[in-house]
Amino acid sequence: GGDDELVAPKEAEEEVPQESSEPVEDEWENADDFPGQLAVDVYETADKLVVKARTAGISKSDLDVSISDNILTISGVLSGGEDEQTTRWHIQECYWGEFSRTIALPVQVREDENSVKAELKDGVLTIMFEKEKTEAPKKIEIQ
Repeated sequence: GGDDELVAPKEAEEEVPQESSEPVEDEWENADDFPGQLAVDVYETADKLVVKARTAGISKSDLDVSISDNILTISGVLSGGEDEQTTRWHIQECYWGEFSRTIALPVQVREDENSVKAELKDGVLTIMFEKEKTEAPKKIEIQ
């Protein structure tokens, strides 16, 4: 009767998360191929290009941010993962050590010190660039 109809959809619902969890595991495996890969968000406002990176656990002195030819590099060291008194690991998911991320910025930005602001707050590194004002293309007359 009616009870069987209620049970069947429940079983189907329980199977769905198991199927969809397989691709998620693959993504994690891929992430392990790049130890220390930094997760970033890059977005534009009217006059700025903003890069945000999750840098929880990294002190300002262990971070290095540089830009050259519109290519941004964020690198540093995540320290504190090692404990000499460890006798046996049970779970080891955290990455410790050097990391680096290089991003080709999608728009031209001004690279002088006065035009770039970087701050580290609550484990998030935010870098704000002033966008280079690009004039409309000038028509070139062919002789």
